[in-house]
Amino acid sequence: MTIDPIHPGIIFILGAILLQFLKFRTLKQLLVLIIPAVAFGMLLQMPEGSYWTYDFLTYKLVLGRVDRLSMVFGYIFIIIAFLGMVYAIHIKESGQHVAALIYIGATLGVTFAGDLFTLFVFWELMAISSVFLVWYSKTDRALKAGFRYLMVHLFGGCVLLAGIIIYVSETGSTSFTQIEFNGLGPVLILVGFILNAAVPPLNAWLPDAYPEGTVTGSVIMTAFTTKSAVYVLARAFPGVELLVWLGAIMALYGIVFAIIENDIRRLLAYHIISQVGYMVCGVGIGTEMAINGATAHAFCHILYKALLFMGAGAVLYVTGRSKVTDLEGRGLYKKMPITLILYMIGAFSISGVPLFNGFISKSMIGAAAGADHRPIIEIMLHLASVGTFLSVGLKLPWGTWFGKSKGPAEQIEAKEPPFNMILAMSLTGFLCILTGCMPSLIYNILPFPVHFHPYAGYHVIGMCQLILLTGLVFYLVVNKLTPHATRSLDTDWFYRKGADLVMKFCYGISDFRTYIQGKTTKLIDGLIKLSENPGYYSRSIINKNEKKLDVFDPDFYRQPVGIGVMISLVIFSLYCIIFLSK
Repeated sequence: MTIDPIHPGIIFILGAILLQFLKFRTLKQLLVLIIPAVAFGMLLQMPEGSYWTYDFLTYKLVLGRVDRLSMVFGYIFIIIAFLGMVYAIHIKESGQHVAALIYIGATLGVTFAGDLFTLFVFWELMAISSVFLVWYSKTDRALKAGFRYLMVHLFGGCVLLAGIIIYVSETGSTSFTQIEFNGLGPVLILVGFILNAAVPPLNAWLPDAYPEGTVTGSVIMTAFTTKSAVYVLARAFPGVELLVWLGAIMALYGIVFAIIENDIRRLLAYHIISQVGYMVCGVGIGTEMAINGATAHAFCHILYKALLFMGAGAVLYVTGRSKVTDLEGRGLYKKMPITLILYMIGAFSISGVPLFNGFISKSMIGAAAGADHRPIIEIMLHLASVGTFLSVGLKLPWGTWFGKSKGPAEQIEAKEPPFNMILAMSLTGFLCILTGCMPSLIYNILPFPVHFHPYAGYHVIGMCQLILLTGLVFYLVVNKLTPHATRSLDTDWFYRKGADLVMKFCYGISDFRTYIQGKTTKLIDGLIKLSENPGYYSRSIINKNEKKLDVFDPDFYRQPVGIGVMISLVIFSLYCIIFLSK
């Protein structure tokens, strides 16, 4: 007897609902760990094909389209969901778990969506649910950052919906497959996608919101929004030339801001932008090797970036501080050595050090650029690799765990974080090393057959040269890389200033409305008094000394009835004499 599979995303969403009815904390902890396990089991029961297809008006809704591309992202999304829940299992507020579960379920809904309408519904659910992982920090900065995050993503959703409507009206198809990049509809769809991918200049929401999220919520957020955007780009727009250059610029853009950044989670957030740039560039190149590289890099990035945010979050959880200038010289390497070691696994992975998973995916994208005869793109990606190791592998750990304080070093009471956080970091670090040493674990599930060998001698030697050169540069300029206690503004400057101008304009409109309302009210009051007693009110306006009567007394002011009758008779008589006598 075979059991029809249940959509993995629906399992997460139903689990979030069930979580609200459980009273005991132990049961809640068990549930949030069981949900990813059940979803993964369902995923294994889904061979390639279409599932959960429904007729809607004249269109078909396909909630489950399973192929090799969607399965790769499905695997890693559920794996990181489990690891993220282990990291967050000590949290007492079940609302954070509910938001995270719905967010993960929505992302899986996007991953397996076979039509554009289903994609849009889950796309917006991702934005609405994930913002609570920022707001649960319960700080003023988190509240404001969350609102900006939500407004940007709702705007992106509106652009995406407009593009979908135009595209469907022109083609008559809602199928979510490769879209020809031609016309207004596809352009708007692409803009909606690259906004979630944090492609500059549409990137400021990411370093604005992620550092303000909860310690555990930010770990979850690093895995889903930008990588689901990479998935939909690979599905809809492979080979679009624009993405090649946007991705390469993106890879360098994030590095520049990361090098000057002071907040450790904001620094890591900029590296999400940089690393996603590799993936976007790979999608733009569009060859089988490039798509494989982008997909593999998304898989590896989800693991090592989660590990990096786990390490940074552990420091914040224990010390209450997240700025390098507040942590350097405090000797955290003595108090949190396990956290430091596990963080460095993530740092070596993101830097592409051989035997760590970033090496097996990043080198594939660079090789794809070389094979496609794009030397400038290849050089830009190599420069981004140098900057990555310089900032994440050297600057951040040196300033956070070692470094020298500029003044008297205030002692910080610190120790290793709770066991579940260490366990989650250890499992994630193990996967980073395992997949780095055994790349076939990832290569065997990629969309296309892999004919790339990352551990070829020239790849290993070239990467080792870059790593050693970067280490030498850091040793020579370490004092120049010391961050300052300032906040760097990104393209968010434009919408922050723009928001101020909009608010001033709105206040001006409101003041003008109030002025007009006052004048109109005064005019209407005058007309009311004029209608009550025209004669008296007119005399009071002409004769300023005559006191105006606020309350009309009809018994005092009204004229005798006979006068009105007499005037009417006179007018009627004149009318008869003049007009009827002819």
